[in-house]
Amino acid sequence: MTTVDKKEIEKFSNLAKDWWNPKGKFKPLHLFNPARIKFIRQKLISYYKKNASSEKPLKDLKILDIGCGGGLLCEPLNRLGANITGIDASANNIGVAKLHSKEMNLDIKYIQCAPEDLKLKNEFDVILNMEIVEHVADVNLFVKNCSNLIKKNGIMFVATINKNLKSYVFAILGAEYILRWLPIGTHDWNKFLTPQELESIAKNNNFLFDETVGMKFSMFSKKWVKSDDSSVNYISTFLKN
Repeated sequence: MTTVDKKEIEKFSNLAKDWWNPKGKFKPLHLFNPARIKFIRQKLISYYKKNASSEKPLKDLKILDIGCGGGLLCEPLNRLGANITGIDASANNIGVAKLHSKEMNLDIKYIQCAPEDLKLKNEFDVILNMEIVEHVADVNLFVKNCSNLIKKNGIMFVATINKNLKSYVFAILGAEYILRWLPIGTHDWNKFLTPQELESIAKNNNFLFDETVGMKFSMFSKKWVKSDDSSVNYISTFLKN
């Protein structure tokens, strides 16, 4: 069985050339990136007791970024010292990621594949599933594959969108149809997950729930910030049992 949704892969493959254009189709991710990186950095420094004042505080951590796209997360985390592997089912995305990392003189391993294709066991300290679970064909199988790939006591990050009326209004009607931040059809509300649904799936696949934090866009500052409000965008973290 596969977790790949071919329609979703085709959709993002067609946008691949725009990955590193901060004013292009992926502008929302460029705006979101600083908040994501800040949260991941702080969480990993705290959890793995790393030196926060170091230029490379994530040194020696093996990180897998699933659905890495053009490498928007891989590159800054590599600069922070992480040994990072990015995988994506889209050949176009991986091509863009490889080319850009080479231009930036960064050492990142990129592979075109789905997580079930990696023949590894208990390999990674950290797995990042950022804005990806709402695009896969089978979330339970996807998380099961993550459970096989991560080390015992490793930490998994899942960033996604809550499933409620507010998320439909903000993430689909607002972001796609009114503000046009995203191409129409980027998201399917039926694939959204509540934090409780995600936690249940994770627990069934040998993960322990750690925490859920909200992510909120400030119209005033035009920046994403961590929030107590997880009614739309949220990040949950889980520890491998």
